[in-house]
Amino acid sequence: MASVSDTVSAQPGVPGATPAAGVGGVAGDGGQVPPAGYGYPAPASGYGYPVPAGAEQPTLPPAPRNPIGRFFAFLFVRQTWLAPLSVLACFGMAVVYVEHFNPTTGAAGPTGGCAFKALTGLDCPGCGGTRAFWYLLHGNLPEAARNHVLAVFAAPFVAYAYVAWALRRVFGITLPMPRIPSLALALFAGAWLAFFVLRNLPWAPFTYLYV
Repeated sequence: MASVSDTVSAQPGVPGATPAAGVGGVAGDGGQVPPAGYGYPAPASGYGYPVPAGAEQPTLPPAPRNPIGRFFAFLFVRQTWLAPLSVLACFGMAVVYVEHFNPTTGAAGPTGGCAFKALTGLDCPGCGGTRAFWYLLHGNLPEAARNHVLAVFAAPFVAYAYVAWALRRVFGITLPMPRIPSLALALFAGAWLAFFVLRNLPWAPFTYLYV
């Protein structure tokens, strides 16, 4: 049983008293974290209590109850490296495809040509993108832009966004992300629509854009 002197020594504001751990302390003023088991709730991150360096663990969402949900949660939530690796694997397969079935030769690949162009005879908004990708892989920027200038323009932004996302997810490294206003996105979408229309006009110089 605590004595009266022990009780007084734990009272804040009493001359000569030693404040108990956590009494009178809040986050940022040097107060200590109140320990669990003394009438205080256990300290938790995000509730105003300072957390010692290295003690805070990442909070993961609760695991789903069904086995399929648990499987995908294990793959894509707890295994932080798997989602970036999956995207990188898809990119690698795209590289292998365009290198094996060179789209610039004019020969139809195993997936066939563009269905929109086969039905209408017009270039769709994405026509030339695969050829532009092949030329980019070979460092031929003029021909890449000749086949799809807007896809070439967007490529470095997409690549940087992937690298920033992968580094933050896997290694916790945060790269500065450019803030693109909604107006810029709307202008880009409008430019893509105009590009789709202009490249199908049957007059020079617009016929140069037809691929």
